[in-house]
Amino acid sequence: MIRFLDIMSFILSWGYSFVFYIIIKTFLPLRKNMFLKISAFIICNFLADSIIYSNDLAGLLGTMAFFFIYLIVFYQGKFMEKVSVLLVFYPALIAINYLMLDIGGRIFFDIAHASYEEVAYSQELTLISTAIHTLSLFLRLLFWIGAWRILRKYLSQITSHLNTRMWMIIDMLMMASFVAIFTIIYFMPENTAIVYPICGASIFSSFGCMYLASYICNAVQTTYKVQELEVQRNYYIDRIKDEERVRSVYHDLKNHLLVLQANINNNQETLQSIETLQSQIEEYENYQHTGNEYLDIILHDKAREAHEKRIDFTALLHFEAGSFIEPLDISTIFGNALDNAIEASEKLPVEKRMITVKAACIRDMVVATVENNAPDEIMQNNRTTKTDSFLHGFGLSNIKKTVEKYDGQCTTKAENGTFVLKIMIPISQ
Repeated sequence: MIRFLDIMSFILSWGYSFVFYIIIKTFLPLRKNMFLKISAFIICNFLADSIIYSNDLAGLLGTMAFFFIYLIVFYQGKFMEKVSVLLVFYPALIAINYLMLDIGGRIFFDIAHASYEEVAYSQELTLISTAIHTLSLFLRLLFWIGAWRILRKYLSQITSHLNTRMWMIIDMLMMASFVAIFTIIYFMPENTAIVYPICGASIFSSFGCMYLASYICNAVQTTYKVQELEVQRNYYIDRIKDEERVRSVYHDLKNHLLVLQANINNNQETLQSIETLQSQIEEYENYQHTGNEYLDIILHDKAREAHEKRIDFTALLHFEAGSFIEPLDISTIFGNALDNAIEASEKLPVEKRMITVKAACIRDMVVATVENNAPDEIMQNNRTTKTDSFLHGFGLSNIKKTVEKYDGQCTTKAENGTFVLKIMIPISQ
């Protein structure tokens, strides 16, 4: 039986070490060297299994130094990010290891009815000691699995979205739990019952700071998005007014040019000037009329941008049924979709640059598709290639969120060098 429990202890020890390793790896990327990756996993077991005693300054400082050196050697990332990992996970690691060790020891000595100096190990007591140790390892594994399930949706986005100043604010908050757990274990009071709730509070505080960091990250992204959409809204309102003024003028101007053309005496230079003016005016005659003024402006701007980048741009849209969609949401859907299509197309040779956007009412659904050719690396990764990943790279996710706001669906398909975005939104009654 003892042999079986020893095997279980070994498996559980490596199990919770693996979960702890995965959590840190999600927060900070490992170095690319395969030897370092394997070494990081093996050494993580010694770190996760650190033994902490009361009033053990050497153990507390040694584990902290070991943890930080481990992060420096095996993980990428900025110095401030590694300090943050230490401030978040060191209190949790110390607290859970100390609690399991101390509670397990108290249970064992209560069963043995003896102190540490007086206990005489028998076969039965050895079995009990091994069983308690195995149970403590199992509880640690459950703890880190729970921590992983709670933190995983916050960890990966935090490091890439917070700047140094924001990290400093978070780190100052994390220092509270860090100092609390370090101090309470080193200066162990006679009434040890005080230590347990402080250990629990330190764990809660550390993980709470991770939630706070994620909240700040989302708040910053939302602020940028609101500002960007407000600018777009004001821009499109102004453009609509400008287009109305221009359209009221160019019809008369076209008639004036026809009169001039009829009254000149074959002056070649004058004829050429008139033809140039007529070709420029024709751009307004080719203006898209989708049934939605905001969408008209978006298509006009994106078509002009595509023309400047020598992209074959085709638009066939009947969007009258989409009048229930808010203007800013139209901007989010079609603006982001066409921006992504243009960004992908311009990376191709000129002869392969193509964008086709269509929209129509099909039964009780508004269906829109944006199709474009794209290079292989974008087809595979389906991510932005812009260097400013904080402000970019959210286009497709923003489209999906906006479409879901209207109980719609957004699907993508990439094959044979073509990327297709399809949007289906039920028509609001």
